[in-house]
Order: sequence, then C-alpha cells, then structure tokens
Amino acid sequence: MQQRAVVLLSGGLDSATVLAWAKSRNFAVYALSFDYGQRHRVELAAAHALANAAGVERHVTLKLDLRQFGGSALTDQIPVPKDRDMESVGGNPASNAIPITYVPARNTVFLSCALAWAEVLESFNICIGVNAVDYSGYPDCRPEYIAAFERTANLATRAGVQGSGTFTIHTPLIQLSKMEIIRLGLSLGVDYAQTVSCYDPTPESIACGHCDACYLRLAAFARLGIKDPVTYVSRPDGERP
Repeated sequence: MQQRAVVLLSGGLDSATVLAWAKSRNFAVYALSFDYGQRHRVELAAAHALANAAGVERHVTLKLDLRQFGGSALTDQIPVPKDRDMESVGGNPASNAIPITYVPARNTVFLSCALAWAEVLESFNICIGVNAVDYSGYPDCRPEYIAAFERTANLATRAGVQGSGTFTIHTPLIQLSKMEIIRLGLSLGVDYAQTVSCYDPTPESIACGHCDACYLRLAAFARLGIKDPVTYVSRPDGERP
C-alpha cells in the first residue's frame, strides 16, 4: 500500500523541492499550506499551482492569523531588512543573531498542524523544507529542533502511544546548500518559475531582489550559472530585468 505523507508547502523554492522529493519517493502526497497573515501572501497562489502541477491527493490551505501576535517583519508593521551582507544573510549556527523576519514558533505551529492531519490520515510521514546551511538564522530550522519535535510527535499522539506507528519528520534539504537544493529540484523536474521566495514582493508579485530570501536565491542560481526564472524589481548588483 502506498504510504501517505503530509508535505508542508509554502510556495517557495525549498518547499517546492520537498514536494518533488516526496513524489519521487512514491508518497501519496497531502499538501498543507498556511495563510497566516504573512505579508508575502502571493506565495499561496504559487503553492496552489505547485500542488496542482504535482497532482497531490489533496491540498489544504489553513488560515491562522499570526498577525494577532506580530513580532516579525513578515507579520507586523516592521520593515523587511534589505541589502544585508551575505555573511549575515547566510546565517551562522554558532551565532545567536536571529533576524526580525523570524516568525515566533512558526515551524512548531505548522508542524503541530501537520501532525494533527497526519493522525487523521493514518500517515506517519511529514515532510518539511527546513535548512541548516544556507538559512537566515532561524532556530526552528536546526536538526536538533526537528529531532525534538519528532520525539514529541511520538509522545503526544494516540498513534504514538498505542504503538500503531512511528512518526518521521523528513527533512531532505536540511544539510544542503541553496545551490544543492536547486540542483536537486532541477533533477526532479521542479519549475522554479512557479515559486515565490521574496519576503517583500510588490502587489504584482514581483520579487524585490534585496531581502534575505532574494539574496540567497539569486546567489545560488548565480553559482550554478543559471538565470533565476522569476522576475525581480532589481537585483542586488543594480541590474534590472
């Protein structure tokens, strides 16, 4: 019997790659997206397009208004940082510097919802595109966090307590650089033109080219010698499309 998997699908580059990875592993994919009050809600249209293209079993977009809490440049009236130096943008696991684009406890909230749906589906597989190499310093993208949540999943669920299965949080990108993620995605047929990574896109869904997410993405495509297929208002070097 084909195993089911809940795949967290934001509409960004990483989650699109994880979606393709899950399909390549022959999982019956149930995609889960979140309308959580993010200023870059245009990513939800990308998630919908990616889910349709992949032929997932079902795609759910769950509404959670994290703007009620604020505390992040993605959910509050706080400017998104632009044009940071690449060393800062890439993140340093040894540093305690956490950028203002961190959304408090976001991955814990998202994984908890994914876990609830997985229980209903009688699935023991949850896939998420967290990354601990080319990331922005988010504490909920680290391997130790994922390991801790996986233990919690198996402690705090009926399925875990009754022993009917063991939950696994799949993180196929966690030790890959952004360049390696793109290379993997291309090998799996990901159309990155459908993805949205920018933290502060225009109302017309055009990427700014200067936030951390744009920097990491553009730098990775440049290292591969490939032009990023999405449109930018301008690029960090001043080039305009």
